[in-house]
Amino acid sequence: MKNINWGIIGTGRIAHTFASALKKTENAVLYAVASRSWEKAESFAHEYGFSKSYGNYSELAQDGNIDIVYIATPMASHFQDVMTCLENGRNVLCEKSVTLNSEQLEKIITKAKEKNLFFMEAMWTKCRPVFLKAKEWVDNGRIGSIKYTKADFSNNVKYNPDDRLFRADCGGGALLDLTVYPLTLAQAFLGDPDEIISFANIRDNIDLSDSVILKYNNGSFASIDSGFEIDLKNNAVISGTDGYIIFGDGFFCTCDVTLYDRNGNEIEKFSRENIVNGYEYEIIEAQKCISENLKESPLVPHSGTLSVMKIMDECRKQWGLKFPDEK
Repeated sequence: MKNINWGIIGTGRIAHTFASALKKTENAVLYAVASRSWEKAESFAHEYGFSKSYGNYSELAQDGNIDIVYIATPMASHFQDVMTCLENGRNVLCEKSVTLNSEQLEKIITKAKEKNLFFMEAMWTKCRPVFLKAKEWVDNGRIGSIKYTKADFSNNVKYNPDDRLFRADCGGGALLDLTVYPLTLAQAFLGDPDEIISFANIRDNIDLSDSVILKYNNGSFASIDSGFEIDLKNNAVISGTDGYIIFGDGFFCTCDVTLYDRNGNEIEKFSRENIVNGYEYEIIEAQKCISENLKESPLVPHSGTLSVMKIMDECRKQWGLKFPDEK
């Protein structure tokens, strides 16, 4: 595999986590980083060993030596930042949730196809070995037909109106930050739902907590609880006619998954420790796709990302919740 020159837009917490993995991933070249402040970009570049630093995003996007850009800005900025990169001929890996709504995402997918570029949501969960092992068990019929998924993602976070998590203008709220994970799990294993039932506790135009039920005409359903108000174990279960699968606590980043038969007997356990911090798996996938000249990832296809975004659109519609720039 050839070396891949990476650029990063944004220098917040998630960018640091990503850069730590990038630095230790084979064939990844830490080439350039951009921030709205050149001083922050320069400091970030020095800390991780990037060759170049830019004081605005457009300059980085125009650098023809970059093979792919990782977008690490707040969610409300994703659409414009991704489009800037695509317009300038850069492949893109964008942090989740990839956009505020499905309309924005559809425009991105159209632009990526128009420009013949690779685009992928940085949904690291779907690239992790334990998730792929669960998919393998399901695809091989180990639990029969799936009837139910249950996943939670809820942590007690003190309300702070200045924190991006609680700011509507940043795309805040539990839905796009947390609920996207269990929805991604449900969609990956059950497909697109036939009915969506959802509830939310709203404050300052964001959802502090939410519950979502996805119903399917074949009798299957998914149950999801997420939010910032209580602590849960954040595990996940996929239950079928012949057995079930349980992900370890923190299902979206767990290193353990276990297969049981219908009587509750453990059949197989799979464990895989992170090479670095878990972000390396999405890096490896993006690099593989670019090396093979693929325009979307078979692990994180556009269709799955778009389906989840449409589910979240419907949830917000049911709650009467719009972000500031939405019509």
